[in-house]
Formats: sequence, structure tokens, C-alpha cells
Amino acid sequence: MNAQTPAGMAVPPVVPAADLPADAERFDVVVVGFGIAGGCAALEAARSGARVLLLERAAVHGGTSSMSGGHFYLGGGTAVQKATGHDDTVEAMARYLMESTKDPDEEKIRAYCAGSVAHFDWLEALGFEFERSYFPGKAVIQPGTEGLMFTGNEKVWPFRDEVAPAPRGHKVPVPGDTEGTKIVMDLLRDRVEEAGVEVRYETGATNLVVDAGGTVTGVAWRNFDRTGAVAAAAVVLAAGGFVMNADMVAAYTPALGEKLFTLGSTYDDGLGIRLGQSAGAALEHMDEPFITAPFYPPSSLVKGLIVNNRGERFVAEDSYHARTSYFVLKQPGAAAYLIADSDHMDEQRMPLVPLKDGYETIEEMEAGLKLPPGSLTATMARYNEHAARGEDPDFHKHPDWLAPQTNGPWGVYDLTLGTALYAGFTLGGMATTVDGEVRRPDGSVIGGLYAAGACASNIAQDGAGYCSGTQLGEGSFFGRRAGIAAAARARAATR
Repeated sequence: MNAQTPAGMAVPPVVPAADLPADAERFDVVVVGFGIAGGCAALEAARSGARVLLLERAAVHGGTSSMSGGHFYLGGGTAVQKATGHDDTVEAMARYLMESTKDPDEEKIRAYCAGSVAHFDWLEALGFEFERSYFPGKAVIQPGTEGLMFTGNEKVWPFRDEVAPAPRGHKVPVPGDTEGTKIVMDLLRDRVEEAGVEVRYETGATNLVVDAGGTVTGVAWRNFDRTGAVAAAAVVLAAGGFVMNADMVAAYTPALGEKLFTLGSTYDDGLGIRLGQSAGAALEHMDEPFITAPFYPPSSLVKGLIVNNRGERFVAEDSYHARTSYFVLKQPGAAAYLIADSDHMDEQRMPLVPLKDGYETIEEMEAGLKLPPGSLTATMARYNEHAARGEDPDFHKHPDWLAPQTNGPWGVYDLTLGTALYAGFTLGGMATTVDGEVRRPDGSVIGGLYAAGACASNIAQDGAGYCSGTQLGEGSFFGRRAGIAAAARARAATR
């Protein structure tokens, strides 16, 4: 590392394969990281006949996956969708993801959608069932055990006019977001152990072992003061994102370092990504964060209107909370206010966006918020006039969420960055094929190296178009594919 390279950006040196001792341990596949992606990769590799070693730096399995709310973004006609009367097709799901993603990877999106129903079945075969029920309201997580809800912008214009909307947010059947994914991770741990995977906790990968031709042939590791290395036909990196690495955040996603709460575990320090870089991995979408400050529940607040510090609306208020936040952060001073009248000001049940003040008149509110004279009066008059007719010609808010805000007093909720509690995580990572093979900048693949989960770039790479459940959904789906492909490489190496 030179004097100018921040410590958090340091790329670990590779270990030459020739330096491995002749009696080094040998496995078919080594998986680094026991979150949802690594666990699924290890399980599928073992079920494919590979001898698998799974390394986890923490003392327990789960990683950041165990901290999530328990949504899996799945569709194309799952059992829950059918049971609750929601029609969906592979083509509709693929079209929606293509339309709502800034730089879509069509091959991965189509593979994910085509395999979604089978993946739903695979997840349930771990030992649980998604409840065959639907939650129709606006919430970050279903408040009860409901198995399905809208977790993206499927019903938001223009997407609803281009693709028939369908809910795809499948949640693990526990109330709210408590212990949701932990249940799945515990079941995954049990299946991994049953499949004969050797799991070593408190053991982190430190370097990749690479031969003279650039092929990855193993991993060096550390367990407290013990070190060693193992040889392998394939290595799967599934070691999380980089939101906890201040140097990488500053270099790639500086917005995450400004007055935000980071969503991640201690080990989301980008090591998996930097290990990939050591072998020549290309990186994609490293500048894309997921950032949000949800202002609902209750759903009634969605019927209000959001204005910037010029007194102007700038987004359809029924957007998925991360899409709304994306546009808030693009406003002057990252300032915005949600306004609701007395008929729609139910008590917030997740007050990340605080109540700023209450006002008896629109004119008082305009002055209190220091908005340009007449701006808010005009904006609210136009909104209320059209909302009374179930219309929104400016932002095409869905009629279900339109209501005049005419019954004072009015409450103002402050969406401004630094006042509202914004939280986020990283979306970028190593460039991979649909089977998790890590690519170089020229598009060629690095022999023996695979990646999945938050250290890889798959379909969740656009903060404005993100749908809740995509990280768990794609992490498990592409983790499985990487494990299967890694096992196939190991079999081919023994022939």
C-alpha cells in the first residue's frame, strides 16, 4: 500500500499457488461468508457432490442477512400470489424490473424471474412456509404475518401503465420485522450441516491463492492468532457489502457518509470486494447506494403531499419509500416537507420522519417553513382541486392515495436530510456472470472465482428502482447458482 492509499481501500496481496505447502488442506469449493448468499452457495455446492468449506469471520452464522426484515422479492406466479388472487407472469415481472432499473442486466433479470417460482419452492423446502395471505396497506414491513405485499413501485406511474402491477414482497411468517430472516438463516444452517459442509466460525479469509495463469486456487485464512491456507478448485466470495468501510464509502458512495444511519454488520467492510480486486475483478455500480427515510405507516400519510423548500411538489407521494427519498435528496438542500391535514394525521408508528409543527392556516405554514410567498398556497390549491376528482395530472399519484388536504389544522413532517433519520447500504460490487463467475474489466472471467450477495453486482444496483426483498431474493438465488457452478468446476477438474 502506498502512502496515498487509505487503509480501507487496501487490496490484499495474492498468495502465489506455488507457495502453498504440499500438505495443504484441499476442498472442492471454499465459500467465504455465511449470510444468505454464502449459505445457499455452500448448500447447493454440497448437494451437487462437492466437498465444501464455509468460512465465517463472526462467531455465528447469519451476517447482515439476519438483520433484514424478511422480505424476498419473488414472482411469476408463486403459491402465495395464486392463493391471494394476484395474477403474475415471468414476463410481467421481468418487464417491470427492466423498466424500473436504471442500467438493467437483462440476462440476470430474466434468469431471476424465470427461476422465481422454483426458488420460492426451494426456500420453503428449507422448512417453513410463507403465509398465504396479503397485506393491502402501505408499510415498510407487513405488521402481522401476512405473506405478501407491494414492496416496490409496481402501482406507481409510469410503471403501472407499462406493466400490470403485482405484489412480490414475500415475508417470512412472523409479526413485523422481528426475527424474520433469522428463522430462514437458522434453517439454512441446519440444512448446510446436514449436507456435510464444514463450517469454521471466527475464521476469516485474508488473501486469495492465485496460480501463475491468474486462476484462483484457494484461500488464506486467519483464526485469532492462527493462520493457514487451503487449496480449492473454486472459491465463492459472499462476504457482504462495504457500508461499514468509511474509506470505501467516501470513495464510492459519499452520500452514505452524510448524516445517515448505516444498515449493516461489523463485517460489511468491503473485504470480499477487495479480495476480488486482488485477482483482477471488475467492479460495477459502486456509486449506487440504497437510502431511505420512510414516512409511513400509517398509510393515511401517503395521501398528503410532499413539497421542497420552494413550495413545489416533485414526486408522487405513493412511491416506494426509497424512491421518494431518492428524489428528496436531489432537492435544494436535500430539504422536503410532508403535509397532511387533520383527517390524515394519524400517529406515526415508525417516526423516522419527525413532526415539525402544526399550523392553523396554509399562510401560517408557508411563512413558518420560510417558503416563497404564495408558493405553498398555489401548490396546495392545485393538489386539492385535482385530488377531489381523483386526479393528479402533475405526478399521476394513484387514485387510491389521493385525498384533498383541506381540514385544518395541518401537520408538517420534516423529510430533510439531517432531521429525518435516513438509513442506507451499498449496492455495487464485483461484476459477475449469471452463474456468479467474476469478470475482469475486459469481460473475461477469472478462473475459479465466483461471487454472490452484497459483494457482487446483480439486479439490485439502482437506489431509485430498488424493491424491498431484492437483496435476500437475489442473494439466495444467485448464491445457489454460484454454488452449483463452482461444484461443476470442481467436478470437471477431477476428470
